[in-house]
Amino acid sequence: MLQRLIRKLKHDPHYTIDPAVPTIALITLLKERGLAYMRGWLRKPFLGACQGTLFVGRRVQMLHTHLIYLGRSVTLEDDVKIDALSRHGVHMGDNVSIGRFSVIECTGVITHLGEGFWIGDNSNLGDYNFVGAAGGVRIGSHVLIGQGVRFHSENHRFERTDIPIKAQGVTHQGIVVEDDVWLGSGVIVLDGVTIGRGAVVAAGSVVTKDVPPFAVVGGVPARVIKFREDKL
Repeated sequence: MLQRLIRKLKHDPHYTIDPAVPTIALITLLKERGLAYMRGWLRKPFLGACQGTLFVGRRVQMLHTHLIYLGRSVTLEDDVKIDALSRHGVHMGDNVSIGRFSVIECTGVITHLGEGFWIGDNSNLGDYNFVGAAGGVRIGSHVLIGQGVRFHSENHRFERTDIPIKAQGVTHQGIVVEDDVWLGSGVIVLDGVTIGRGAVVAAGSVVTKDVPPFAVVGGVPARVIKFREDKL
C-alpha cells in the first residue's frame, strides 16, 4: 500500500522501491512528501501557471513568481532559490526536480534584463547547481544533471584597458542542452554552447564549445573522447 501511495505521489506508475527499504523509512518519506505538497499548494496561487501538483521543500525562495510557469509534478527540494526576473521567466515541464541548494538566477543586474530558463519533461537539476540564465538556458527532456553543475550564459567584455572590466558591459549567446543528455558532477557549461542530443559530459569537465550528438566528452576544456555505440 505504501509503495502504491508513493508511486501516486511521484506521478510515475513505473516507480519502484527496493524491497529492502524498511517500512519506517517509507512512512518518513510519505510524511515529508505530504508536507512538501502542502507548501506547494500554498505557493501555487502566486505562480504564472502550474499545471498540476507542486512539491516544495523547506526554505525555498521563489522571487517574481508571476514569471514562473510549471508543468505537472514539479519538485523543488530544500533551500532552492529561483529568481525569475527576466524577459521570458522560468519554464519547467512535467516531472522536473530541482535539487537542494540549487540557484536559478535569470538576471545578473537589473541594468540588463536576462532572457530566462527552460527545462523539459522528466529532467532534473542536481544538488548545488547554479544556473546563470541571463543569456538564456534551455534544457531539453530526459536530461540528467549531477551535483554542482554550473551554467554561465553571459560573459563580461574585457577588450579595453582604460576602464574597468565591470564597466565594459556583457555579451551573451545562450546555452542549449538537447534531449537525453547526461552531465556529470561538477560540469561547467559556458556561454554559446550547444550540447547535442544523447551526449555525455564527464564529471569535472569545462564545456567551451559545441558537443556533437551522442558524443562522450571530458576534460578542461572538454574534448570528444568517443561516440556512444548506439548512435542512431
